[in-house]
Amino acid sequence: MPSPFPGMDPYLENSGAWGDFHLEFISCLRKALSERLPDHYDARIQERVTVIESFDIPPQSFVPDAIVGREAAHATAVPRDYAGPALLEPVTVPLIIPEKERQSSIEIYDYPDQTLVAVLEVLSPTNKLSHGREEYLIKRDAVLSQDVHLIELDLLVGGQRLPTAEPIPPDDYYAFVAHRDRRPFCDVYHWSVRQPLPPIPIPLNPPDRDVVVELQRVFAETYARGRYERRLRYGAPPRARLSRADREWATQLTAAAHGKGTTPVSGPE
Repeated sequence: MPSPFPGMDPYLENSGAWGDFHLEFISCLRKALSERLPDHYDARIQERVTVIESFDIPPQSFVPDAIVGREAAHATAVPRDYAGPALLEPVTVPLIIPEKERQSSIEIYDYPDQTLVAVLEVLSPTNKLSHGREEYLIKRDAVLSQDVHLIELDLLVGGQRLPTAEPIPPDDYYAFVAHRDRRPFCDVYHWSVRQPLPPIPIPLNPPDRDVVVELQRVFAETYARGRYERRLRYGAPPRARLSRADREWATQLTAAAHGKGTTPVSGPE
C-alpha cells in the first residue's frame, strides 16, 4: 500500500520507524544513483556511528530500583576472612552510558583514480539537535573544505535547519546542493508536505553532466519496501511540527485513506 501523502510522509518523523526508514532510503537512493551514473563512477554507502549523550534521562531509566538493590548487595559484600580496615559504605548510582546511533551516507567516486567526487547526506533527528548537530556540522565543514560536491536532504520538519549566510525560504523540506566550484553559494530546493518530492541534480566531474535523481520515486520505493503503513499511527494528528492547517489536512487525509469517511482538505493554503 502506498503512502497516503503526495510526497514526504510526516508520520515517519518522531516515530520508531525513522531509523529504519533512513537506512532504507539511503539504500534506495544509492540504487537510483547507480542506475544513472556513467560507468566510471561508483556510489558507495558509508556508515558512521554518532554518540548521543543522554544527560536528560532520569536515573530510573538506566537501572530499575530492584536491580540496583541486588547489584549493591553483591558489590558491597565483604569476604568473611577479610581483616583489614572497615570499608566505606558506597552509594550506588547509575552511569551515563552514551547511546550509539548508526547513520549512513553515500559517497560517489570516479574511476580509475577512485577520487571522491560527491557526498550525499540524509539528515536524521540527531543531526538537527544539540550534541549530534555539533558533531554533524564539524563533519560538514570538513567536506565543504575539500574539492567535493555536497548534497544534503532535510526530510524532517523539526529541529534546526542547516546554517546559511542568508535566510532560506520558509518551507517543510529542503535539499541543499553545494557544487564545489560555486561555493560559498548553494542551490536550495524547498517544498511543502502537500507537494511531491522534487527531482534534484547530482553534480559530477566535468565534462560529465549532472545526473538527476527523482526523489519521489526513491521515497515511494522506500515506503513500499519498509511496509511503513503497518507501523505508522495514521488517523491521529502527526507529531511533526507542521502548521495547524497542514496538521488538520494530514489528519483528514490519512483518515480518508484508511476508510474513516472524512473528506480531506485539498490544495495548499
